[in-house]
Formats: sequence, C-alpha cells, structure tokens
Amino acid sequence: MGVDLRIEHGERVALIGPSGAGKTTLLRLLNGTVRPTAGRVTADGDDLAGLAPAELRRLRSRTGMVHQHLSLVPNLRASQNVIAGGLGRQGLWASLRSMVRPPTSEMLRAHGLLERVGIGEKLHHRTDTLSGGQQQRVAIARALYQSPDTLLADEPVSSVDPARARDVVELLTALAAERDLTLVMSLHNTALARELFPRVVGLREGRIAFDAPPDRLPEGRLEGLFEISAGPSPTPS
Repeated sequence: MGVDLRIEHGERVALIGPSGAGKTTLLRLLNGTVRPTAGRVTADGDDLAGLAPAELRRLRSRTGMVHQHLSLVPNLRASQNVIAGGLGRQGLWASLRSMVRPPTSEMLRAHGLLERVGIGEKLHHRTDTLSGGQQQRVAIARALYQSPDTLLADEPVSSVDPARARDVVELLTALAAERDLTLVMSLHNTALARELFPRVVGLREGRIAFDAPPDRLPEGRLEGLFEISAGPSPTPS
C-alpha cells in the first residue's frame, strides 16, 4: 500500500474505494490485526510492530471493530454476543463466564447498549432469529461494550437496503460524536460519505487518491474512483 495518513482523536473519516482498493487492509493495519511489511503504523506514539503481545492486546481492546460479515455467534442470544465484546479487556475465561452466566450489572449494561442502538427488546432473542439490520445493531453494541477509544467499521451497510444503510451510518456517526470516539468507516456509498463525514479518503489500488473534506472535492471525483480503467489496445494483427 502507498498510504501516508494521520487521523486525530475524535475525527470521523470515510474510506471510499472499489473492491480491492485496500480499505479492509488499512482498517486491519489500524487495529494491529495486520502488521506492515514496510513503513510504520503508530497509535498514540507507539509503533504497533514493536509492541509486545500483551501491549498489542490492550491496544485492540481500545479499538472496537464492526466487521463486514458481523462475526456474531448465531446460536447465542443478543445479550451474550454483546457481552462477548468484553473479551479483550477481561480475558477469555472471565468473558466466557460472563457470557454463560452474566452478572446483573453486565446484563443491564448490554441492555442499555441494545436500547441505544434501537433493539433493546431483542436482549434475550437468539441472534440467528434477528433480521440482518438487527444483527448489525448487535454487532455495533458489542463493539461499544468494550468501551473503545476508536471505532472501525468495515463496509457495515453492504448487505442492507439504502434506507437502512443511512440509518446505520447515521447511528455510527452519532455514537462517535456522543462518546468522543475516533470513527473510521469503509464505504462504497459515495452519497453517504459526502453527506455524513467531514473527511473522505479515497483509495485506489492500495494508494491514496485524495484526502479532503467532501465539499472540496471536484464534482465526480468520488464516483471516478469506481471507474474501470481501460486496458491497453490490442495490437493489430
């Protein structure tokens, strides 16, 4: 990747680009899941490549992630999936105990988060009985359960209709503002990026094509990222 990027605390940044542009890889670099083969990734002045495993786990525990495919456990209740967000801070066995027999305080906290994302009544429902949009909200509540400083979202609206997509993106941006979180979200929807994010980073073929407020981008610049480049003309026979 050819990326030189600095994101300040509390910023809301949309990553835009076609499939294969490097958006998911960049998000994984930001939370330390992937290590760079060249260059550096730093968080709060710490070089992620130089962190010991325990330090890297602490960093990840402060970074909430909403995955494109949600990564929920389908046969568990919504409450259990939310409480699983404490894994990074509590450790494996403590988290498993909390999921199997959660203390009242943790159930109340999970319920509060599910209420905030609009599905408090689904607390005891198995996740595989919920709609796709409801499952997305469980995944958001799970990310918030770990009390992160940063929230990363990888194409969180790729599988829902436009109306629900807007609702989810508006919810994530509102939550980031309420909780003073840094929000970095990858999107294909250029209209939502332009309308709801103060900073848009365009990626193409692993490189930054632009990095600017949406009102400073020339008309068609966002959409132009998705144009398919014509290959070389065939050689006449």
